[in-house]
Amino acid sequence: MTLPQHFLLIDDNVADHHLTQEAFEELCPECTLTCYTNGREALRALRRGTVQAEVILLDINMPVMNGFDVLRELKRDPQLMTLPVVMLSTSSNKGDVDMAYTLHASSYFVKATDFDGFIAQIDAFLAYWRQAQLAPKPV
Repeated sequence: MTLPQHFLLIDDNVADHHLTQEAFEELCPECTLTCYTNGREALRALRRGTVQAEVILLDINMPVMNGFDVLRELKRDPQLMTLPVVMLSTSSNKGDVDMAYTLHASSYFVKATDFDGFIAQIDAFLAYWRQAQLAPKPV
Protein backbone atom coordinates (compact mmCIF):
# COMPACT_ATOMS: atom_id res chain seq x y z
CA MET A 1 0.00 0.00 0.00
CA THR A 2 1.02 3.59 -0.43
CA LEU A 3 1.39 5.81 2.60
CA PRO A 4 -1.01 8.75 2.59
CA GLN A 5 0.88 11.92 1.75
CA HIS A 6 -1.34 14.62 3.26
CA PHE A 7 -1.90 14.77 7.00
CA LEU A 8 -3.78 17.39 8.99
CA LEU A 9 -3.07 18.15 12.65
CA ILE A 10 -5.74 20.02 14.62
CA ASP A 11 -4.29 21.01 17.99
CA ASP A 12 -4.35 24.33 19.82
CA ASN A 13 -0.81 23.86 21.16
CA VAL A 14 1.68 25.39 18.71
CA ALA A 15 4.56 23.61 20.47
CA ASP A 16 2.86 20.32 19.55
CA HIS A 17 2.69 21.51 15.93
CA HIS A 18 6.46 21.99 15.92
CA LEU A 19 7.06 18.64 17.63
CA THR A 20 4.81 16.82 15.16
CA GLN A 21 6.35 18.60 12.17
CA GLU A 22 9.81 17.63 13.39
CA ALA A 23 8.72 14.00 13.76
CA PHE A 24 7.19 13.96 10.26
CA GLU A 25 10.30 15.58 8.74
CA GLU A 26 12.44 12.86 10.30
CA LEU A 27 10.17 9.89 9.57
CA CYS A 28 8.28 10.86 6.44
CA PRO A 29 9.96 13.70 4.55
CA GLU A 30 7.73 13.09 1.52
CA CYS A 31 4.60 13.73 3.61
CA THR A 32 2.95 17.09 4.11
CA LEU A 33 1.59 18.05 7.50
CA THR A 34 -0.79 21.00 7.69
CA CYS A 35 -1.56 22.36 11.15
CA TYR A 36 -4.55 24.24 12.53
CA THR A 37 -4.95 25.55 16.08
CA ASN A 38 -8.72 25.75 15.80
CA GLY A 39 -11.23 23.06 14.86
CA ARG A 40 -13.67 25.51 13.32
CA GLU A 41 -11.02 26.91 10.95
CA ALA A 42 -9.85 23.41 10.01
CA LEU A 43 -13.42 22.33 9.19
CA ARG A 44 -13.93 25.45 7.10
CA ALA A 45 -10.72 24.77 5.14
CA LEU A 46 -11.64 21.11 4.61
CA ARG A 47 -15.14 22.00 3.39
CA ARG A 48 -13.79 24.65 1.01
CA GLY A 49 -11.11 22.31 -0.26
CA THR A 50 -8.32 24.73 0.63
CA VAL A 51 -6.45 22.04 2.55
CA GLN A 52 -5.69 18.48 1.48
CA ALA A 53 -5.98 15.76 4.09
CA GLU A 54 -5.99 12.00 3.83
CA VAL A 55 -5.69 11.44 7.59
CA ILE A 56 -6.50 13.81 10.45
CA LEU A 57 -4.70 13.93 13.80
CA LEU A 58 -7.05 15.56 16.31
CA ASP A 59 -6.54 16.82 19.86
CA ILE A 60 -9.46 16.80 22.31
CA ASN A 61 -8.97 19.75 24.64
CA MET A 62 -9.11 22.90 22.55
CA PRO A 63 -10.86 26.25 22.89
CA VAL A 64 -13.50 27.41 20.39
CA MET A 65 -14.41 23.84 19.36
CA ASN A 66 -13.18 20.76 21.20
CA GLY A 67 -11.99 17.64 19.42
CA PHE A 68 -15.19 15.72 20.04
CA ASP A 69 -17.23 18.49 18.40
CA VAL A 70 -14.85 18.53 15.44
CA LEU A 71 -15.07 14.73 15.13
CA ARG A 72 -18.87 14.88 15.33
CA GLU A 73 -18.97 17.48 12.52
CA LEU A 74 -16.55 15.51 10.35
CA LYS A 75 -18.64 12.35 10.63
CA ARG A 76 -21.88 14.24 9.83
CA ASP A 77 -20.50 15.75 6.64
CA PRO A 78 -20.99 13.45 3.61
CA GLN A 79 -17.85 14.85 1.94
CA LEU A 80 -15.63 14.40 5.00
CA MET A 81 -17.10 11.41 6.84
CA THR A 82 -14.71 8.85 5.33
CA LEU A 83 -11.58 10.74 6.40
CA PRO A 84 -9.76 8.70 9.04
CA VAL A 85 -9.47 10.63 12.29
CA VAL A 86 -6.83 9.65 14.83
CA MET A 87 -7.23 11.22 18.25
CA LEU A 88 -3.90 12.46 19.63
CA SER A 89 -4.40 13.69 23.17
CA THR A 90 -2.75 13.91 26.57
CA SER A 91 -5.91 12.39 28.06
CA SER A 92 -5.89 8.70 28.94
CA ASN A 93 -9.32 9.03 30.56
CA LYS A 94 -11.46 5.99 29.69
CA GLY A 95 -14.46 8.27 29.14
CA ASP A 96 -12.53 10.27 26.54
CA VAL A 97 -11.34 7.13 24.77
CA ASP A 98 -14.86 5.66 24.78
CA MET A 99 -16.36 8.90 23.49
CA ALA A 100 -13.82 9.09 20.66
CA TYR A 101 -14.69 5.60 19.47
CA THR A 102 -18.42 6.22 19.93
CA LEU A 103 -18.01 9.18 17.55
CA HIS A 104 -16.16 6.91 15.06
CA ALA A 105 -12.54 7.89 15.60
CA SER A 106 -10.25 5.52 13.73
CA SER A 107 -7.73 5.31 16.55
CA TYR A 108 -6.67 6.94 19.81
CA PHE A 109 -3.11 7.77 20.88
CA VAL A 110 -2.17 9.20 24.26
CA LYS A 111 0.66 11.66 23.55
CA ALA A 112 4.01 10.54 24.87
CA THR A 113 5.57 12.89 27.40
CA ASP A 114 9.05 12.91 25.83
CA PHE A 115 10.30 13.46 22.29
CA ASP A 116 11.74 9.95 21.83
CA GLY A 117 8.45 8.42 22.91
CA PHE A 118 6.54 10.75 20.60
CA ILE A 119 8.84 9.84 17.68
CA ALA A 120 8.13 6.16 18.40
CA GLN A 121 4.38 6.87 18.37
CA ILE A 122 4.52 8.74 15.06
CA ASP A 123 6.70 5.97 13.62
CA ALA A 124 4.09 3.36 14.64
CA PHE A 125 1.31 5.59 13.31
CA LEU A 126 3.03 5.94 9.93
CA ALA A 127 3.84 2.21 9.81
CA TYR A 128 0.15 1.47 10.27
CA TRP A 129 -0.87 3.86 7.48
CA ARG A 130 1.69 2.28 5.15
CA GLN A 131 -0.37 -0.91 5.43
CA ALA A 132 -3.89 0.55 5.57
CA GLN A 133 -6.21 1.01 2.64
CA LEU A 134 -7.99 4.36 2.64
CA ALA A 135 -11.70 4.45 1.90
CA PRO A 136 -12.68 6.07 -1.39
CA LYS A 137 -14.04 9.60 -1.20
CA PRO A 138 -17.82 9.92 -1.66
CA VAL A 139 -18.95 11.40 -4.97
